[in-house]
Amino acid sequence: LFSLENVSAQDIQPKDAVKYIGQTVTVCGKVYGGKYLSTVKNTPTFLNMGAAYPNQLLTIVIWGDARKNFTYAPEEKLKNKTVCVTGKVEVFKGKPQIITQNESQIKLQ
Repeated sequence: LFSLENVSAQDIQPKDAVKYIGQTVTVCGKVYGGKYLSTVKNTPTFLNMGAAYPNQLLTIVIWGDARKNFTYAPEEKLKNKTVCVTGKVEVFKGKPQIITQNESQIKLQ
């Protein structure tokens, strides 16, 4: 069952995402670029929020099986746009990330 207790009332900045590991929050910031790795296992799309790779403050991850839930190419449409992404903050190689399943988790501002 999904609980609203995990969702923060206010939007947080990409630089603060690291403080919310394991929690479901909404992070708002600029997407500085992204990459669709069509030849890599699980065909991930990575969107870099807060700064360009490798200095991003938060990575939005869209796995290949979830990418079909998007009506657009996220790495193209969202580049240089300010968005809010809602999801659970996890850590990968020391950096916070949010894995998204569908485009409703990412809102253009």
